[in-house]
Amino acid sequence: MLRQTDRKFKFDWITILLFLLLVGFGYLNILSASHTGDVIDYFNFSEPYGKQLLFIFLTFGLIIVILAFDAKFYERFSSIIYIVSILSLLGLFIFGKNVNGATSWYGIGGMTLQPSEFAKAATALAVAKYLSDLNTNINNLKDQISIFVIITIPAFLILLQNDAGSTIVYASFFFVLYREGLPKYYLTLGVSVMLIAVSSLKFGALATSIIAVVLVFGFYFLNKKKVSLFQSILALVVTIAMSFGVKAFYDNVLKPHQKNRITIWLSLEKDPAKLEAMKKTFAYNLNESEKAIREGRFTGKGFMEGTRTTGKFVPEQHTDYIFSTVGEEWGFLGSAFVVIVFVLLIIRILHLAEAQKSQFSRVYGYAVASIIFIHFLINTGMVMGLIPTVGIPLPFFSYGGSGLWGFTILLFIFVKLDSNKINEW
Repeated sequence: MLRQTDRKFKFDWITILLFLLLVGFGYLNILSASHTGDVIDYFNFSEPYGKQLLFIFLTFGLIIVILAFDAKFYERFSSIIYIVSILSLLGLFIFGKNVNGATSWYGIGGMTLQPSEFAKAATALAVAKYLSDLNTNINNLKDQISIFVIITIPAFLILLQNDAGSTIVYASFFFVLYREGLPKYYLTLGVSVMLIAVSSLKFGALATSIIAVVLVFGFYFLNKKKVSLFQSILALVVTIAMSFGVKAFYDNVLKPHQKNRITIWLSLEKDPAKLEAMKKTFAYNLNESEKAIREGRFTGKGFMEGTRTTGKFVPEQHTDYIFSTVGEEWGFLGSAFVVIVFVLLIIRILHLAEAQKSQFSRVYGYAVASIIFIHFLINTGMVMGLIPTVGIPLPFFSYGGSGLWGFTILLFIFVKLDSNKINEW
């Protein structure tokens, strides 16, 4: 499994540099958001910035271990890694520790470990292995069901632990499957479901149904040769059923805090005064985050000079809301820098994935890029109020050992795979 190789330094240093920029800049913002006095003791492990420094130090040891293994190890043992990951998620129902309402953690001494952060890499390996073994596009319904099951099992277990944020991340695998030949109608179906859900909540099920009637029959009359009347009627029935079903789900299934987040996001409350009161009560984090970002203006207030950051106005600012620290202290320029680095990292991974000679490596690379993209999109969108509040960290940036290690494993397995392209073996 381990071997010395003359290719050990042939890693993609651009990817590694972007990783280091995110980890380093992230630490500066964690330091600013979590320090509690004038004197900073970097080795005070009772403080978040002290713990994060330790996590970063251990991360470099983890990278060495990941890169030391032969690249073929990750393909050969991907199924075992996936099974171990599933078992670790199942174990939480017996040995798990509840943190902030989610039973997603193992308590180990004075620390906690979140297996869902590592399950993403394990699932990416399993998906890559399954698709590479097929060695063809996934046009077969049986293969589509099988791959959906592989993705759904960890997502479902995480959802049962009351961690909806981590569950949503598994939607990122759709991009991977689409690249590998998943029929386009899945894309149409997914977009349609989201539009119907939002429209039903915002404008009502009846209005959405009327719009659907106009669109479906308009499409039918324009495409009679390609679409049958039966297909059009079936699509209309399903749409109407979904429209009324979404409202029933919202009213009877969602928990109060989930309903409040959606109500605020879509401004479902018609009374402006009540809506503003809801924002102050149920969206305090978001309100303070938006204020912090606005006060940063173009250049920011300066490192450790953000009044809302140093005043601890934004709860959980060093974790899920770390981007608001960037906005206040580094301004638009700092925020743009973070966005650009993430975009460059994602583009670089996709570029490298397309250059792979092995389908396993290509699929895994797309999974890495997609997972990072979804995390980045949801976290920054949440902090700026563009999407509902979801508890999800900013990759390589937010405080936490499990998150940092999980993303490091995810990324550096691909760095290793890329350094050992099949034509070089």
